[in-house]
Amino acid sequence: MTSAGASVVRTHAGAVRGRREDGLVVFRGIPFAEPPVGDARFAAPRPVTAWDGTRDAFAFGPPPPQESGFQGRTGVIDAPMGDDWLTVNVWTPDADPAARRPVMVWIYGGAYKLGHSGSPGYDARRIARDGDLVVVTLNYRLGVEGFARIDGAPANRGLLDQVAALEWVRENIAAFGGDPGRVTVFGESAGAGSVASLLAMPSAAGLFGRAIAQSVPGPFFSDDLACDIAAAIAAEAGLRPTAADLSSVDPRRLTAVGEALGPKMREFEDRWGMVAHTLTAFSPVVDGEVLPTAPWQALAAGSARDVELIVGHTRNEYRLFAALGGQLGTITDEQATAALRTFGPGPGMGLGPGSGFGADGERAYRAAFPDATPEELYEWVHSDAVFRMPSLRLAEAQIAGGGRAHVYELAWPAPAYGGALGACHGLDIPLLFGTFAADLGLMLFAGVGSSPEAEAVSSRFRTAWTAFATTGDPGWPAYDTERRPTQVFDTESVVTAYPHETSRRLWEHHDFGALPLIGQSA
Repeated sequence: MTSAGASVVRTHAGAVRGRREDGLVVFRGIPFAEPPVGDARFAAPRPVTAWDGTRDAFAFGPPPPQESGFQGRTGVIDAPMGDDWLTVNVWTPDADPAARRPVMVWIYGGAYKLGHSGSPGYDARRIARDGDLVVVTLNYRLGVEGFARIDGAPANRGLLDQVAALEWVRENIAAFGGDPGRVTVFGESAGAGSVASLLAMPSAAGLFGRAIAQSVPGPFFSDDLACDIAAAIAAEAGLRPTAADLSSVDPRRLTAVGEALGPKMREFEDRWGMVAHTLTAFSPVVDGEVLPTAPWQALAAGSARDVELIVGHTRNEYRLFAALGGQLGTITDEQATAALRTFGPGPGMGLGPGSGFGADGERAYRAAFPDATPEELYEWVHSDAVFRMPSLRLAEAQIAGGGRAHVYELAWPAPAYGGALGACHGLDIPLLFGTFAADLGLMLFAGVGSSPEAEAVSSRFRTAWTAFATTGDPGWPAYDTERRPTQVFDTESVVTAYPHETSRRLWEHHDFGALPLIGQSA
């Protein structure tokens, strides 16, 4: 039922009222599961309780409890306080059940510890309007609540939340004008790691037919490693890593416990290896049940052969993190050596610079890039190990398993700071959503804002994604391991052979998978 300014849709749990905005109907803050508090804390998501009457869906649901961080600097809009973290939002051209439009479901990133679907940078109106499709965004549990491996709770609760949201889409999206048989999941960074996980999870099978993974992060944890990290987190509060102990701390205060571990992670290098040198103590856990195997092994075995895939990365992935850490222009040869020995491919990959095994990775990079400066080597090995090669290898695994994948790279540089950030991590978000003045867009377009060139790149990027969601064809050939066709988005976008052949060869024999626990504490 629609009126000039509102639209009412009946979901399985009850009726919701959305608003007409800029030629769309928008619904915010619809619960897809019960609040995960009380006896539901640290449990798998539970079906939402039905309600009577019509529920206004005008405001985003509360953000899930999370650490402070860069993504939190801009705040959120229309986000009340409360425990109703598990909500979805819908942008639709028309809530007409007969429309059967394609559906895109966005999963935000943020190192598995930050993020909220109500962030202004994820305003999906341009995607829905330009693509004439339905867009859904969702919240999922983060940090300790969503990803810590604790006794008495299922692993990967944040991923289980995503599955529950996709089940909500399957059951309800037709009433919003969407086609539950044409669902595309898409996400960036930790959101891309989540997409990769969903491709490998039996519980997510059949919930979507297409997937887009933007900058897939490489670290996935083995069960032993995840348990050890959880013990260290709980110890910050003098607790055991159990659901019973951690439930004694309010969810909004428990985030500080995870955050307190961050500056101390280097102390665990002898047990956690490369993880101790990353920005997060949280990642999906290959627990053998919720996530039976790491995505690269699962896809190679055919877990997603029936799902069409786009996967890619930005050209200068790590430069954003170097800038945020004040490292641009400061990297010494000693720092480059430590990074190469920690993150370079070979038997020492992931074991840390003091392991004695990482020299192979260092030698390989220095031989492959003999003229590179220490800063270039530092950036290149981080970009390759953490994002670029895991993304490329996911495409190759999909092909090996009998599926189809399209590969891309974003090469257009962020305009802020005279282009010093290059095509850095996260630049694809404001380009895709067209949100140049929100969240990361504020930083990457600061003092410059939108421009005809930015709008043109943004339009090409967005059009490729919506065309793929609609037809399965993003506008360039599927990847193969002989010609390696890759769409490079730039001022003049081209299809070319994969542009980082040297890095590809350095990593072609490395097996991405669950990172092990190296040793035990004394």
